[in-house]
Amino acid sequence: MLKKLLKIIGILLLILVVGFGLIFAIYNEPLPEGRSGPEADALAQKMLNSLNYEKYKNTRFIEWSFRNASHFYQWDRANAKVEVQWDEYRVNLDLIAPFSSIGYKNGKRLNANENKDVVEDAIDFYNNDSFWLVAPYKVFDSGTKREIVTLEDGSDGLLVTFSSGGSTPGDSYLWILQPSGFPKSFKIWAKIIPIGGVEATWDEWLVTDSGAFLPKSHEMGPLEFSMGDVKGYNH
Repeated sequence: MLKKLLKIIGILLLILVVGFGLIFAIYNEPLPEGRSGPEADALAQKMLNSLNYEKYKNTRFIEWSFRNASHFYQWDRANAKVEVQWDEYRVNLDLIAPFSSIGYKNGKRLNANENKDVVEDAIDFYNNDSFWLVAPYKVFDSGTKREIVTLEDGSDGLLVTFSSGGSTPGDSYLWILQPSGFPKSFKIWAKIIPIGGVEATWDEWLVTDSGAFLPKSHEMGPLEFSMGDVKGYNH
């Protein structure tokens, strides 16, 4: 009986491996080669201009949620602080000195050892979840490389590689733009996604009270995820 069960498990594993191999062969795209320089920087600036970047830059407070509304954020951009909440935890995250941040569980302040682990979780959550909210505004962040890529339809895409910063440095994103420079979607080459070139939409936008453009949701293949009750305001 055990031998038969192991055989069945082996067959199922083989099917999964073969299936993933086929999916990988069909959908995986190699990271495209681009051209860096002033033209790439100009295309990045065109995208920022289409989004009224100055309105975003002057937005003091941003609120949103992520992961089926299981992570909640209140970001005070002027003071570089974020209140991060999930499950029974709340972290007052200091973006300038992250490990001076203070964590709570069920309203009770954590001891030093617990605090370190929970703060590390909050940093990773914030790095990932905020990227899905403000990625277009990060194209000139320190450690970024910008390149123009010629797309299949002959238009220019903007390839941005993050060589430092965040939780997964080295990831690349190819922005697909409207003729105005406004972003429609990006293709992803990231360590946590085994298939390169997966595309995610950036086509459902909200104009916040501060005038900043922020996305309300994204679609990535069969997946749809909401950014929650997105807000951007100054007082």
